[in-house]
Amino acid sequence: MSVNNNILKINLKGKGSFQLKIIPFQFVKKYGNILYMNMISQNFITVTGLPLIKEVLANQGDVFIDRPQIPIQLQIFKSSGLIMSNGQLWKHQRRFALMTLRNFGLGKKTLEDRIRMEAKYLIEAIREEKGQPFDPHYVINNAVSNIICSVTFGNRFEYHDSQFRELLKTVDEVMKLLVRWECQLFNIFPSVMKFLPGTHQKLFRNFKKLESFVEDVIKQHKENLNPEEPQDFIDAYLKELSKDNIHYSFNEKNLVYCTLDLFFAGTETTSTTLRWGLLYMALYPEIQGKIQAEIDRVIGQSQQPTMADKENMPYTNAAVHEVQRMGDIVPFNVPRMAVVDTTVAGYYVPKGTMLTTNLTALHRDPKEWATPETFNPEHFLKNGQFKKRESFLPFSIGKRACLGEQLARAELFLFFTSLLQKFTFQPPPNTQLSLDVQYSTTMSPLPYKICAIPREM
Repeated sequence: MSVNNNILKINLKGKGSFQLKIIPFQFVKKYGNILYMNMISQNFITVTGLPLIKEVLANQGDVFIDRPQIPIQLQIFKSSGLIMSNGQLWKHQRRFALMTLRNFGLGKKTLEDRIRMEAKYLIEAIREEKGQPFDPHYVINNAVSNIICSVTFGNRFEYHDSQFRELLKTVDEVMKLLVRWECQLFNIFPSVMKFLPGTHQKLFRNFKKLESFVEDVIKQHKENLNPEEPQDFIDAYLKELSKDNIHYSFNEKNLVYCTLDLFFAGTETTSTTLRWGLLYMALYPEIQGKIQAEIDRVIGQSQQPTMADKENMPYTNAAVHEVQRMGDIVPFNVPRMAVVDTTVAGYYVPKGTMLTTNLTALHRDPKEWATPETFNPEHFLKNGQFKKRESFLPFSIGKRACLGEQLARAELFLFFTSLLQKFTFQPPPNTQLSLDVQYSTTMSPLPYKICAIPREM
C-alpha cells in the first residue's frame, strides 16, 4: 500500500476479496478522493466527492460509458439486456425501452393511476394485519413489482398468489447470492469454479427459474399477440421482431434479458427504499407526525394522494428524499468501465479500468449535510420549501443514469404518502427496531416486523 497526495494505491496480487467494501467518510478524509486498486491484472478506481463524480459520469460520460465484463454477470446475462450490455446493443435496447415505457404511460397520468390503484390494494392488504406485528417485505415487494409487471407483462399479481410470491423470493435470493464469497471467487477463477459446487451454482439455478418464468410469459404473449394493438412491453418487442431490417440486438433471447432487467430494477430498489421508509417512520415518530399533519392539511383522509399534491407537500417530499439518502441502497452505484485511456484529476487511467463512485461518502459528507448520520428531512428544506440538492445522486447521472428514475420517484411519493395517510407505523411492543444493514446487491434493512395502526380521524 502506498499513499501519494490524494490517491491511495493498493496492489493485492491475487489476495483479498474481489468485492469492494464500503469506504467510510473518515477513510476518504484520510487518504483522499481517488482510490486505485490492482488485482490479478484488473484495475479499479473509486472516486469520491461531487466534482470528481460529475467529472467521470457527466463530463467524461462517453469515456466511462461501458459496464465491466464481470464473469459472474457474463455467465448470467451474456452481455445482453439493459443494465450490463454495452455499445450499440445497449444503445438500441435502451432507446427502445424508453420509447416503449413512455408509450405505456411513463410520465403520464395513466401510469400514475396504476400506482394509485395499487396503493389501494396495498392499504387493504396491510389493513388485514389489524395492527398486529407483520413483516412488510413481500407485500411491499408485490405492490411495487405489480407496477412494472403491468407495463412489461400486461397484468398484476394478487398478494396471495403463492407462485408469484415464490418468484419474488427467488429474486430476493438472487440479489443476496450475488455477493456471497463463492460468487466473488467465481469472478477470479471462472474456468475452475463453474465445475465446483457452491452457492454460485444455486445462483445459476435460481436465475434459470426466472428465465423460464419470463419465457413462459413470452410464449403466452406470442399466442395472443395483436400486432396492431400491443398491450405491454413484451407485445411491443414482439412486434418489433416482426419488422424487416431491425438491429441485430433485437431477438427473443434479448427480450428475456431486457424483461428481467426491468423486472429486477423495477422491483428491488423502490421496494427496499419503501421498507427503509417505514422503518425510519417507526423510529422517528415525531417526523412521522409532521408528515401526517401535512397530509391531513393538504389532502385530508378521503382523497387519495396524486403527484400534483407533491408541490404542496414539501415536508413529505423532503422525508422521501431523506429516506433515499440514509437508506443508501446502492452505495457504489452500478460500476462503469473506461473504454479508452484517460486521466482523472491528473492521474492516468488505462482503458478497461473498472470505475465505482462512492455515493455513501457523498450522501454522508458533513460539508454537505448538517447532520449527515441522522435522519433529518430538514436537509431538503429551505425556509419551509423543498430544496433540491446537487449532492443527492441516488439515481446516478449521465447517459447511464437510472432508466426508471421517473417511475421510481412517482412510486416512492405515492406509496409512501398513501401509507402514512392511512396508518401510523410503530415498533411491536417490547421490540427494539434496528437500522443494521443486510448486505446484498442492494443495502436493505434486516428483516423486521412492524405494526401498522389504522389512523382514526
